[in-house]
Amino acid sequence: MIVAATALVTVRATAGASTPATAQHVTTITLASARAYQPKAQPGSTDDYHCTVLDPHVTKSSYILSSQFRPGSNEDHHAALFLVPPNIAAQARRHHVIGTSWTCFGEAALPGTTLAQFLQAPFLSEWAPGHGADVLPKGTGIPLPTGSLVIIQVHYNLLVGHRPVKDSLVLHTVPVTKSVLPLSIHLTLAPPDVPCPAGVTGPLCDRAASVANQGARFGATAMEYVSGIEEMCGNDPVHPPTGDSTTCTSTVGSPGYVVRTQAHMHLLGVSFSMVLDPGTAKQRTILDVPRYDFHNQKAYNLGEPIPVAKGDTVKITCTYDPTLAQELPSLRKAPPHFVTWGDGSSDEMCIGLMWMSKAAPPKAA
Repeated sequence: MIVAATALVTVRATAGASTPATAQHVTTITLASARAYQPKAQPGSTDDYHCTVLDPHVTKSSYILSSQFRPGSNEDHHAALFLVPPNIAAQARRHHVIGTSWTCFGEAALPGTTLAQFLQAPFLSEWAPGHGADVLPKGTGIPLPTGSLVIIQVHYNLLVGHRPVKDSLVLHTVPVTKSVLPLSIHLTLAPPDVPCPAGVTGPLCDRAASVANQGARFGATAMEYVSGIEEMCGNDPVHPPTGDSTTCTSTVGSPGYVVRTQAHMHLLGVSFSMVLDPGTAKQRTILDVPRYDFHNQKAYNLGEPIPVAKGDTVKITCTYDPTLAQELPSLRKAPPHFVTWGDGSSDEMCIGLMWMSKAAPPKAA
């Protein structure tokens, strides 16, 4: 539901700017709201998830070589960027939602569209503190078809502040060419189930009470997400395994090459790993982050693409330190609680991202 029809969106496109090295003609597209947005927490919450749909005015199918979300304030906890394909974009234009914004906990589905339609929207990138520009490996790009739109979903953490925020997004694109290999982004999720640390008590240290509190803060769909991720990973959604680490194994649906990876957790996260199992004794670590830092999150272009086959499995493991909830100034403001998957800054996530191509990309010079 649209809760605020905010400012118009300004679009600026320039050619030949300083961009990732390529032999192609590069266009720089800058998208920004015309007015600042004032984050507003939901009742009982200290977080705001806000979506805005932007029109980059793509008149010729292109590839995105890099993107950079530019946060307007320290309140920006993280941002997810989605492409809206032309068939859904046409429907969005009929509903006159270009430049509008809305509250979007969980999914960033466009107003007037169904969740099933939104799931057709490819994931473009995820920004988090320390990330910087999202520059894809040489010779690769994310498809940007003619007539596409872009959704920016921003998580604002009001434990940090309540200032008006003006965010922007920069895309570097080239026309579609056989010299650029298209990429797709695949997400692997695991469900955190972290009890209150020893000596810490409170009514929300009960898991069922904490999950119910998720529903009170973010709506019933937040509780459904918690259960859904547990079931997806083969856990009992009511009585899952608990502890300071979580893991989940997913199956690769189609062959290809992993060329770029990233980890995402919140403030309790301390380590992350992603391991490929090709069904032999030769397991391979795709990403290992032994000292995860929320404020210094990175995506990594692999020096050598990693081939994967249909039926291979990818296992991610996230480890947390629940005592940080009492040590970090922002988290101390939240009541002690059993930590599960959630949209709030005091909740947690465990996400592994893989950028994949169907063919091996050219070797970097």
